[in-house]
Amino acid sequence: MPAPAERTLGAPHVLVVDDDVRLRQLIGRYLSGNGFAVTAAADAAEARACLKSFAFDVLVLDRMMPGEDGLAFARALRADRRLPILMLTAMGESEERIAGLEAGVDDYLVKPFEPRELLLRLNAILRRLAQSPPAPAATPPSELRFGAAVFRAERRELVRDGEPVRLTEAETALLVVLAQRPGEVVGRDELARLTGASGGGRAVDVQVTRLRRKIENDPRAPRYLVTSRGRGYALNFD
Repeated sequence: MPAPAERTLGAPHVLVVDDDVRLRQLIGRYLSGNGFAVTAAADAAEARACLKSFAFDVLVLDRMMPGEDGLAFARALRADRRLPILMLTAMGESEERIAGLEAGVDDYLVKPFEPRELLLRLNAILRRLAQSPPAPAATPPSELRFGAAVFRAERRELVRDGEPVRLTEAETALLVVLAQRPGEVVGRDELARLTGASGGGRAVDVQVTRLRRKIENDPRAPRYLVTSRGRGYALNFD
């Protein structure tokens, strides 16, 4: 799985999914030179692997890909997260745009396109997202599964391979808050406020490190409790 590009603090992170390697490279170079961090994937399967390990602000998705196409992938993605999607397509018919909007796509760009237009559309999507009121906190599922680990929210207990794992109050609060916003990045300071962590963002960092040791198979390469560098943390679960 490709690693994310190096980026400046707080830069928006975009996942580009396209089977055309030259187009992926072109988009990556242009967006990287205009303030974005870019991670690229060749197909839906590779994109899913990226989404499990990293938190993204926006997705650029090709309509026509081998295997699972862009529409099917967009529908599946919309079922469990609010990540904005800009779809690239060689088909400009109105029926095609309608199908994309019904699948949950936020915007369309017809190939061939000018890279500057892609940049403008992505920035417009991010501005709209920033201006939108936050969604109300959801009720977390009764059980959150992280591979071999299961967190039972109502009982506030964690079990791994059938054995109970002790959680501190701070770790429990962190799990519950992040579970209310699955797949979404929550800032360190906001997490400190919502969990009552004394010490602010640094205290949250410590709790995240400890919690990863309890829920991740490899805490050094987290799959479930992921970092959005310079922004905060997001929680994924099976």
